[in-house]
Amino acid sequence: MEAFSDRLYRAVRERGTPVMVGMDPRYDLLPISLRPRGAQAAWADRAAAYKEFCCGVIDVVAPLVPIVKPQAAFFEELGPPGMVALREVIQYAQDRGLLVVVDGKRNDIGSTAMAYAAGYLGPGNLSPWGADALTVNPYLGDDSLEPFTSLAVQRSAGVFVLVKTSNPGSRTFQDLPCERRPLYEHVAALVEGLACQTLGNCFYGAVGAVVGATFPEQLAQLRQQMPHAWLLVPGYGSQGATARHVAGAFDAQGGGALINNSRGILFAFREGEYANRFGETHWQRAVEAATRRMIDELAAETPAGKLGRL
Repeated sequence: MEAFSDRLYRAVRERGTPVMVGMDPRYDLLPISLRPRGAQAAWADRAAAYKEFCCGVIDVVAPLVPIVKPQAAFFEELGPPGMVALREVIQYAQDRGLLVVVDGKRNDIGSTAMAYAAGYLGPGNLSPWGADALTVNPYLGDDSLEPFTSLAVQRSAGVFVLVKTSNPGSRTFQDLPCERRPLYEHVAALVEGLACQTLGNCFYGAVGAVVGATFPEQLAQLRQQMPHAWLLVPGYGSQGATARHVAGAFDAQGGGALINNSRGILFAFREGEYANRFGETHWQRAVEAATRRMIDELAAETPAGKLGRL
């Protein structure tokens, strides 16, 4: 199978956009039509609603974007029915031609790290969950990343390492000075080394980095520090970041970055003009409109606009 970095490179260029749609279903925010039992719904009913909602989003965005990112926590919250729904959503997205990053922020050491990697990494039947890529936490050290990296290469999958996250509290530890530079820069150096060791034909590696859009100066700096790493950039939309904030995430050709938007797309039908134009009855049309707007914003205000001309 083609390397993950090359599959991603091709998918971004075929769609002509770096937009990543985050799958963060929240039961109380779903359209009323998908939660007829209301607050009395059992876990299995909620899981079924999550699956129907996420698959409905996928139906809309599959022709528009290259990749989606289900957040494992919202499915895990529902217990076994939720985890079955997660697997079905992953498979549905891949069947529609989308790549899938599971946002699980997993890690441990030794055989436990290998178990996490084996469970999640590898599309299709290569792993039980079938993810194309997984987010991981680096703070157990470089040896804790090795099982993920090695298995990702074997299974044509990818890994996204938390480097500088989008939440305000990331400063508490990630910005701590260490040998005259912030701790996150040390993590970035490790990620760049792993990316170089796992290069695909597109000159990006199987190991990428999560870098928040809410810190645009650091984002641009880390793009320079990790020239061979895909950047997964959260924080667009509901967390306040705009296209101008993420411009520094891209390489000169408009590649190398995935800009994630979750709530701003999933629940667009609840917000402002989309609520007035579409409302809950036409929530999928609101998803499409919000996705197209984001695509246009990134094309107009970032180097991603070059993708459409390739």
